[in-house]
Amino acid sequence: MNEKTSLVREDGTYPVADLAKDTINVSVVQTRVRAVSGENPEPDLRANLQYMLECLDAAQGYGGRSDLLLFHEFPITGFSLWTREQHHRLAIEVPGPETEAIAAKAKQHGCYVAFGTYAKDADWPDHILHLMVMIGPDGGLAARHWKQRNVRGMFPGSEQYTTAVYDVLDRFVEMYGQDAVIPVARTGIGNIALSAVQFEPELFRCMALKGAEIICRVATGGFEYEDMRLTSYHNSLYTLICNNSVSTHDRNPGFLEDTAYGGPGRSAIFGPRGVELAKAGAFETRRTASIPIAEFRRKHRIPDLHMSLYRPVLDQYRERYDPNGYAESLPQSRLEAYKQFAARSRWTHYW
Repeated sequence: MNEKTSLVREDGTYPVADLAKDTINVSVVQTRVRAVSGENPEPDLRANLQYMLECLDAAQGYGGRSDLLLFHEFPITGFSLWTREQHHRLAIEVPGPETEAIAAKAKQHGCYVAFGTYAKDADWPDHILHLMVMIGPDGGLAARHWKQRNVRGMFPGSEQYTTAVYDVLDRFVEMYGQDAVIPVARTGIGNIALSAVQFEPELFRCMALKGAEIICRVATGGFEYEDMRLTSYHNSLYTLICNNSVSTHDRNPGFLEDTAYGGPGRSAIFGPRGVELAKAGAFETRRTASIPIAEFRRKHRIPDLHMSLYRPVLDQYRERYDPNGYAESLPQSRLEAYKQFAARSRWTHYW
């Protein structure tokens, strides 16, 4: 790491931007998920975008206005078992036409809008990125955060071929710097971190150490409720989780409505110490909570972590597989990705 890069302060404080107001309203907007056609994605992309904009208007209509709206992991593209070629074609550009349309709505309603998406980038030809995006009330791109890592070993004989930070770590740091690996957006409504990662509490502890006050997490198809609640409990901050709703008309092609991780619904907002402030059912809805962000910031400090106890263990730990696996060779299918990670795994039993 560059010695000039300061990631964590020693006095328990953290860098911030001036707050626009003392109290903010935040909402999770739980909507349906619908995969676009791999053969002809453009009409479906337009339809999904239009539906998201309609839901954004509805969320800012009856029931009061929010300063931050969080949508689920794939409101524009959906998710499906596409071929890699289809997947790359349907991935959007950020910024691009879709984010410009959302930016117009964010500016109209004077709010932040956050969501996940598959994306492509000219600087990363052939790669399919999994991004978290946040548009500001000025219509500008407030955050464009890469997913840090993909979960491995969840699908027998199949792995994700989308590119996360860990898959190209060295080049990512060279291009964007160490601070961008686990970024925190300093905004007028608080310090916000965004993530689609699950089952890795160390990531969210690092976000907290870097000064996150609100962590926006997303899912599509399900999540573990306690994984989300404990993010707030262990780090004494606010956590939002937005999942997709029940589809109501017709389910997402290729997937059952109920999955191993709870299926649709249960989007929620948690306060410090894991207090549940709002929770959704299974259907499309908005759930809102007020955050006294100015009062919270006056008292808040980063986690009190006794690293000297843990560093000897962490220094000896070796990852199941090394980073940079997609830096030189991109797998062209889920099966190829599985074979690559099985070959690179240090563990005796990869699956």
